[in-house]
Amino acid sequence: MELIDRIRVVIKVNGLTPSSFADEIGVKRSNVSHILSGRNKPGFDFLEKLLVRFPKVNAHWLITGVASPASTVSNPPGENEPQATEDAPEREQSTGTNEDSDVERIVVFYRDGSFKSYTPGKTKT
Repeated sequence: MELIDRIRVVIKVNGLTPSSFADEIGVKRSNVSHILSGRNKPGFDFLEKLLVRFPKVNAHWLITGVASPASTVSNPPGENEPQATEDAPEREQSTGTNEDSDVERIVVFYRDGSFKSYTPGKTKT
């Protein structure tokens, strides 16, 4: 899987269009268009903006294609999980169902870099 394909994965998993992706990371829409068409290769500034806006994306995977994507879906700015500190205990991981929330989408990542996205109540996307 090429770098362009991994960028497409980030765009698709986050439910964005190339234009909205460009707006999200703060680059010109034409820059994204040129990168996705193969005309230009993404530079450091582009990759940095992508990784800053989508901090859950595995940078090693994005750049090299090695390792798992971890999570290519990111929360909007300001909605990232708080980190545990000495003053605040770590959150417990829930293995059960949370009845107070609805599942929007489930994304399964494979070691070969591919993924499948499932939306409850819909067919495979």
